[in-house]
Amino acid sequence: MAHSLDPRRSLPRPWTSGAALAALVLLLGYGLTGPRASAESSESDAKAIAVADRVMETLGGQEAWQATRYLRFDFAVDREGKTLARRAHTWDRRTGRYRVEATDEEGRPVVVLMNLSTKEGKAWVGGEPASGEALDGLLESGFAWWTNDTYWLLMPYKMRDDGVVLTYAGIEAGQSGTWEKVLLTFEDVGLTPKDKYWVFVNKKTGLVDRWEFVLKGADTPPVPWNWSGWKTYGAIQLADDRVNPNDGTRIYFPVLDVPSSVPDAVFSQP
Repeated sequence: MAHSLDPRRSLPRPWTSGAALAALVLLLGYGLTGPRASAESSESDAKAIAVADRVMETLGGQEAWQATRYLRFDFAVDREGKTLARRAHTWDRRTGRYRVEATDEEGRPVVVLMNLSTKEGKAWVGGEPASGEALDGLLESGFAWWTNDTYWLLMPYKMRDDGVVLTYAGIEAGQSGTWEKVLLTFEDVGLTPKDKYWVFVNKKTGLVDRWEFVLKGADTPPVPWNWSGWKTYGAIQLADDRVNPNDGTRIYFPVLDVPSSVPDAVFSQP
């Protein structure tokens, strides 16, 4: 599919040191309406939980997040001045209805309409409906894109998902601020449960400024990404930019909206 993103091969990995796009995919306590309060593992420590709760309150609070029904966003990846991937998403969190638009390797438009609860749906390539194994593959890719792209956007809302272990990892100070660090590990959930993520929460603002991760239990230095562009959308806050300071790769959301309504045709017509 688009930009050689084969979910069966690339799901476990956000980015490698090379130029290939790979996917950060953790299905953390998958729920269409978002994480539930106090749903984290019993192994989480109280100090880390308090930081995660502060993040949620800063973002608008659990009630505001639960009440946010629709998300409309484009997920884009740029590296060395080139756009490596761009996908347009529309998601009804209440019903699971979902639409994603992308481009395949031949430059043809791809549209996938599906329900995330049942993983059933329809798809079109170049305006032609897909069927059989082609449809199955497109639905699999659509679900993988949703999992990957929403986690890049919404991770701060998912720190207390089922199976997530939160560990307080200390304080780090720098020229631009001071951060409380929370380590996220996982109890046999998601596609890559051996991954580790360190979330840097700004001690002054309560917002996530950075995360670093080590994937699949690898013995390698954590990969850093700086988060920026926090703004209010509806009743919640979202950040629209991620940059890897090591190589300048950028993951961002050039379209980002929390509409109050979406026409039904968006989820039924190609």
